[in-house]
Amino acid sequence: MSAAAATRDAREQVLLDAARSGDEDAYRRLIEPRRAELHAHCYRMLGSVHDAEDALQDALLRAWRALPRFERRSSTRSWLYTITTNTCLDLIARRPKRVLPIDYGPSSDPHDGPGVPLVESVWVEPYPDERLGLQAGFAAPEARYEQREGVELAFIAALQHLPARQRAVLILRAVLGFSAKETAGTLDMTVASVNSALQRARKTVDERLPPASQQATLRTLGDERLRVIVERYMDAWERGDVQAVVALLAADATLTMPPMATWFHGEGVVVFLEEWAFSGRAYGAEGHRRVRVLPARANGQPAVATYSWDAAQDCYLPTVLQVLTFAGAEISEITGFVDPSVFPGFGLPASLPG
Repeated sequence: MSAAAATRDAREQVLLDAARSGDEDAYRRLIEPRRAELHAHCYRMLGSVHDAEDALQDALLRAWRALPRFERRSSTRSWLYTITTNTCLDLIARRPKRVLPIDYGPSSDPHDGPGVPLVESVWVEPYPDERLGLQAGFAAPEARYEQREGVELAFIAALQHLPARQRAVLILRAVLGFSAKETAGTLDMTVASVNSALQRARKTVDERLPPASQQATLRTLGDERLRVIVERYMDAWERGDVQAVVALLAADATLTMPPMATWFHGEGVVVFLEEWAFSGRAYGAEGHRRVRVLPARANGQPAVATYSWDAAQDCYLPTVLQVLTFAGAEISEITGFVDPSVFPGFGLPASLPG
């Protein structure tokens, strides 16, 4: 063990002893360095930022109550992940599976427009990069690369198709690096059953993922080239230039808009942009589309925050957070979260002046 690790471990032991004696401030200082990674773990398990916050709050309360019984037979990190994982499993048993529109039903007729939003909460939600401290360029150091891969939108959506325990096994083993023995202890399983569950989970997830992760694709593009593409996309979207947007898309690109179940593919994306998104019909005033956009980052991917003019409030208000997925230098998917309530979590302004 290095000197720094020994010092960190000794400091943690002091805090742990104080917390077990009822010192709430010591407990807060003990768990604070783990809070971001535990929140991300809950998000991977649940596919929802809001559910992740509920689960983490519950898990930390459970951990506080269980402290007197913690005898350090495992590391503090492993102990916290055990409680957090099982809290998530309890929540999964009570809530519906979350998906993206492409997994909910077939593509829609773009002439019919965006459709009606579903009331129930069944959609995967976007995750702010800032929650993991991922603020550097996409061609980032390896540790940050791995953290980003673990929250990519396609990966999170694929995880939600797994049975709950398979999901937990895959995350603990493949994302967090726990051993089969540690994972078995966390989930009250045998090592053999953990290895079997991991194999089945990998097969299911791999079938739903593209050949290359977004991190591999974005690294190949490089930060500067990616910046240029995203800026061109933002400019075209703000101007309502359908052909300029289409020029940046893959021929088989998809566009989804949770909480609407409708989604469009290939030529359907073009029709939807021409007849609805850029025509003004979606804003209740034909020919009066006024839009502004800001850059953002979500799920380790480029994102674009869209604001639409609101005459009554004399400003631009949040409408859609678009998460962009790339295949090579082309945008292969636009996942537009039509939910202004997600904007504050990304540090985005509540409005833009006219």
